[in-house]
Amino acid sequence: MPEQAVAVAGAVIGGILLFVLIGMTAYLLWKKFCCLLSYEKLTSSVKTTNVNAFFQDQINPEMQLKSTRSRSVPFIIPPTLHGRDWINLTNEEQVQEDSDPYMIPQSGPRSSFHSLAGAYVVGTINPELYKFPEDKSETDFPDGNIGRLWFSIEYEQESERLLVSLIKVRKLQPPADSCSPFVKIYLLPDERSCLQSKTKRKTLNPQFDENFVFQVSSKMLLQRTLKFLVYHVDKHKKHHLLGQVIFPLKNEVLTDDNKLVIWRDLEKENLEPPSEYGDIQFSLSYNDYLGRLTVVVLRARGLKLQEESHAVGVYVKVSLMNHNKFIKSKKTAAVLGTANPVYNETFSFKADQTELDTASLSLSVLQSIKGEKTLLLGRVVVGPFMYTRGKELEHWNEMISKPKELVKRWHALCHSM
Repeated sequence: MPEQAVAVAGAVIGGILLFVLIGMTAYLLWKKFCCLLSYEKLTSSVKTTNVNAFFQDQINPEMQLKSTRSRSVPFIIPPTLHGRDWINLTNEEQVQEDSDPYMIPQSGPRSSFHSLAGAYVVGTINPELYKFPEDKSETDFPDGNIGRLWFSIEYEQESERLLVSLIKVRKLQPPADSCSPFVKIYLLPDERSCLQSKTKRKTLNPQFDENFVFQVSSKMLLQRTLKFLVYHVDKHKKHHLLGQVIFPLKNEVLTDDNKLVIWRDLEKENLEPPSEYGDIQFSLSYNDYLGRLTVVVLRARGLKLQEESHAVGVYVKVSLMNHNKFIKSKKTAAVLGTANPVYNETFSFKADQTELDTASLSLSVLQSIKGEKTLLLGRVVVGPFMYTRGKELEHWNEMISKPKELVKRWHALCHSM
């Protein structure tokens, strides 16, 4: 009895599934038949005479006469194009007959491009995209500028030659209206020999384009400094120094394939005789927003070295003090064999604005001697009224009154600790 019930249930389910399958097949066939019927109605409803009438309205009477004689080619307009506006033929666009030879269409203006402001035809170059940034080195001169010098340097490793190209000088400020400048080039610490350019007559903006060569070993290269002296020759053949440029080589990467083009503003030479223990030049700057005190150690001159040797090394130690208490110190690299070393090194210290009335800077010039000993050649302290007077106090106050600006001055060294 149970077996009979199972058999009956299976037969009922199978019949239902068969009925569903037949229904789905019939539905799909009906849909396909409807699509074919609608396409046939669409093609039969489009009349060839309507197409010919449309084009006859668009062309001139002469062309209409020719078209009646030629055999028309029927075609079907897709339904998606019905209702669209057709562009009328312009004078530059021509209707071509079946019997005429093929003509290449003339490239007339296209409204889709000409209606766009600033659009460019493919294949042309937009010059706005290829403008180089303006070189302002010949136009932007600070107040009090006495001239600017351009030069390039390159070092040949194999021949151990330093190649210096003197390019030009601009905006010279001579003592007279006319100026006939020339340039002397030194490779410090050797100040006994120099190379000299030609004299350019009656110009404040001389163009030199001259090349010079110094023989120097790669080991000593980074210890050397280029010095450019710009002179003016007056009508009595007397030479007047207009300015100088000091350029240390220690911070530069000099190779055969790396030619550096550099410009520097001329500086006036300190014509005062050196003080008893020598002088040091440095710049001060204070950034009140970051609370940062910056010292740029530039150079020293007239130092009283204790040993006459090229192996003598001289460096500067910069120390930050607060209430005469040592806070932090930094030192420059040692420069060998000269009483007039050039450093151009920058140091920064953290100093809150509230500490500027109690802080001070001590710059000590030290000489390395045999062994690990050092000898003090001179020292200077700059700071507020609590610690300094005279030029040192003026330098400190000017730094505070000109935030974020480098204030440069010379100071005499003293020998007291």
